[in-house]
Amino acid sequence: MKEISVQELKQMMDEKKDFQLIDVRETYEYEVSHIGGELIPMGEVMANLDKISKDRMVVVHCRSGGRSGTIVSVLESMGYDNVFNLKGGILAWIAEIDPTLSAY
Repeated sequence: MKEISVQELKQMMDEKKDFQLIDVRETYEYEVSHIGGELIPMGEVMANLDKISKDRMVVVHCRSGGRSGTIVSVLESMGYDNVFNLKGGILAWIAEIDPTLSAY
C-alpha cells in the first residue's frame, strides 16, 4: 500500500496540486473536524466508486489511518494504482499541521 505523510499532503495543498482527497470517516466525525476532503464513509465507498478518480492522485484518510488503509488496499486490488493512504490520518494532521482542529 502506498502512503503519504501529512507534511506531503500539506505541501500538495499549498502548491494547489491536482488530486482528490477522500475522507472515509462517518458524518459525525467529519462534523467534528475535517481537512476539506470529499466525505464518502467507509461503508459507502463500494457504492460510490464512480466518484473516485482513476486519472489523478487520490489520497484517502480517516481518523488514524486504519480504515483508509483498508479502503486503499481494496481499491488497489480492484486495479486502482493512483490511491494513497494518509499516514496517521486526521490525528496526525492535527498533531503535526493544525492543532486548532478538534481531536476526538
